[in-house]
Amino acid sequence: MSEADSLLEFPCQFAIKAMGKSRDDFDAIVVEIVRRHVEDIREGAVTSRPSKGGNYTAVTVVIEATSRSQLDAIYLDLTACPDVLMAL
Repeated sequence: MSEADSLLEFPCQFAIKAMGKSRDDFDAIVVEIVRRHVEDIREGAVTSRPSKGGNYTAVTVVIEATSRSQLDAIYLDLTACPDVLMAL
């Protein structure tokens, strides 16, 4: 899919969500991966929420996405991480 075929208009605000087993540093792991591709993660852009049973954690990072290729690279890195079970 090319940039022209994308339904998104860049730059835009985009929420990246990653889920994994609950651990103290899971949000830091997700932020470190996203930070490889995003210059500035704003204050308050990262939220995390435990699952009902507390076994899993969902981390959401809102970024200023600049291109489809940037988003693709973030998702490739997130899904390559063994601590991330799912990225949306």
